[in-house]
Amino acid sequence: TRIAEEIVVLTKEDIKKESPQTTADLLASVPGIKVQKSQFGGGSPVLRGMESNRVLLVVDGVRMNNAIYRKGHLQNSITISPSLLERTEIVFGPSSVIYGSDALGGVIHYYTKTPKTSTKTIVNSEFYTRFGTVNNEVTTNVSFEVSTKKWASFTNVSYSSFGDLQMGKNRSHGFKDWGLVSHFSENIDANYVASPTINSDPTIQRNTGYDQKDILQKIYIPISKKVDLTVNLQYSTSSNIPRFDRLTELKSGSLKFAEWYYGPQERFLASTQLDINPEKNWLESGTFIMAFQNIKESRVQRKFGDLQKLYRNENVDVYSINGDFTIPLTKEKNRNLSYGFELAYNDVSSITDGKTIAVSSNKVVGTSSTFKVQSRFPDGGSSYTTSAVYTDYRQDLNPKSTLNTGIRLTNTKLNATWIDQSFIVLPTTEIELNNTAVTATIGYVYKPIRDWQINSVISSGFRSPNIDDVAKIREKSGKVTIQNIALKPEFAYNAEIGVLKFFNDRRFSLGFNTYYTLLDNYITREEDGTTIMYDGELGDVVKNVNKGRAYITGYTANYYGKLNYRWKTSGFITYTKGRTFDTDEPMSSIPPLFGKFEVSFKANNIELSVNYRFNSKKDIKDYNISEGIDNHVETPIVNSSATEDVDKYFGTPSWSTFGLNGKYSVNPNFSVQGSVTNVFDEHYKEFASGISAPGRNFSV
Repeated sequence: TRIAEEIVVLTKEDIKKESPQTTADLLASVPGIKVQKSQFGGGSPVLRGMESNRVLLVVDGVRMNNAIYRKGHLQNSITISPSLLERTEIVFGPSSVIYGSDALGGVIHYYTKTPKTSTKTIVNSEFYTRFGTVNNEVTTNVSFEVSTKKWASFTNVSYSSFGDLQMGKNRSHGFKDWGLVSHFSENIDANYVASPTINSDPTIQRNTGYDQKDILQKIYIPISKKVDLTVNLQYSTSSNIPRFDRLTELKSGSLKFAEWYYGPQERFLASTQLDINPEKNWLESGTFIMAFQNIKESRVQRKFGDLQKLYRNENVDVYSINGDFTIPLTKEKNRNLSYGFELAYNDVSSITDGKTIAVSSNKVVGTSSTFKVQSRFPDGGSSYTTSAVYTDYRQDLNPKSTLNTGIRLTNTKLNATWIDQSFIVLPTTEIELNNTAVTATIGYVYKPIRDWQINSVISSGFRSPNIDDVAKIREKSGKVTIQNIALKPEFAYNAEIGVLKFFNDRRFSLGFNTYYTLLDNYITREEDGTTIMYDGELGDVVKNVNKGRAYITGYTANYYGKLNYRWKTSGFITYTKGRTFDTDEPMSSIPPLFGKFEVSFKANNIELSVNYRFNSKKDIKDYNISEGIDNHVETPIVNSSATEDVDKYFGTPSWSTFGLNGKYSVNPNFSVQGSVTNVFDEHYKEFASGISAPGRNFSV
């Protein structure tokens, strides 16, 4: 490859082999990625110690990150079904030249399936279904592709139903009660139960099930030999998704919330992509993408002993257009210039409602009154606009080395208006922020001989504060986050080097990539020493603030080998460390050492594999306690009488699991695949997760 950055590509075959329940589970199989879950209907990928709004999600060339992507843990990665994907590309490290703001930890780019034309009319169809025992999962996927000479169409419909998740029962970590669910709320749909219910099986995590539907429609039209048009429609929606970690939150020794769930997470995308190939001196090829996205989110909660139910609804409309163009500067195409632009406008509305429910015979029969509720975002509306231009240059200096350079200019504008101040009085009701940043990268690829490759990259990235950073109001665990209109962009300066060595006539490879990222003006949460009333309770005030400098460093080592024409093996380990210079605290979202090793066999119609996953311990002293993002309260308690959290909690225990996978192809049109994950039914939690990982799971 002539690209210097660390890149991992998952093909359609890789995705089929992994057969993940959600796209978050797919990402968890990638070397260097760790996934956090606050509830089962979620999954927040961590790249190089950064997650949520520091990681950029892209689908078919369109940014998924919007103005309310939050700091902490983000669940939007699951709004694309794995069955829709043709491939997934992960670029590690700051990639702001091509992708702009938010790509501090890296970029996850989903490419959905695209139809192809044919000289004669062809209709292809595919049916896929999976059943899993650990949560009674049933997934069904149907697709149709119609190919003609003048156009092609692809339609995909996917539906998944997940029941309550069973945790592992083998407690090798030695904590007999950790993670067990002794009580739960039965206040689902129209049910009303005044008190928590005893869980007959504490290893079943009640209120974790949900449903999801995904629809993809693509139409491809070759307008001429040099112009192609693709129309792309995507829709994803879910049932209510219970927020498991909030439904297990305690107050005075009892469950605090009778109801806490996300309403249906809806994502709609409509885009048109125009590919042009004029083959001119000033432009060889280019792509225009115009897109509209609508994202709906809601949070609904009610406490035990209270009939007041709070609704917070968010709606985001995103309009965008971007263009990417390439010019070869020589006939040999050993010098290439790329350039492009991007415009995106986010329109955010935040609507709240409070209803006092009416109850009869343990059923909710309606509402008796309404009341005001503090909105999560500015109730007068808000907007976030991004405009950018960039250029990128690549040159083969000689047959052994390639130079990549690029620079980007980005401007962001934020406007927000608050109307209702009956709960919180603000110093100003109008917020206006205008930020401009220049980012650059330089990469060098050197291949001294056929079996060696050395990559080096120096790059910069930035993240401009969005509406969630600046203007959000919310409560978690007694801490109330309020606005800070003085927030400024955070910057990342990154240096990395990668080495790839091939052995045995390139049948075996060993790779190593290490990096050091310096964060300047980094954004973190900080208490300001005051308290405030929120939803009827007194809470400590927290704000997002800029600090000085921090660093994140680490490495990923991996190997891949063909032992012979039937046997293959692969594996990786990833290490990450991050601390602040000014406060000497651990950075949030830094996972412990983790890795995976696999051996596979293939002969005729049979494919078999066995894998081993492991995660080392993360000591409580390596947690960031102040921000709360690391969820240290979800780790085992070792000293309940301790006054300091670092003395009270254990941290994340180490764990390891084995998995088996097999596939039998009956014929070219029919195959059966089965797997067993967590073979020894180990109980564990992923770092920073509020839910225990799945126990032993049989799927087919």
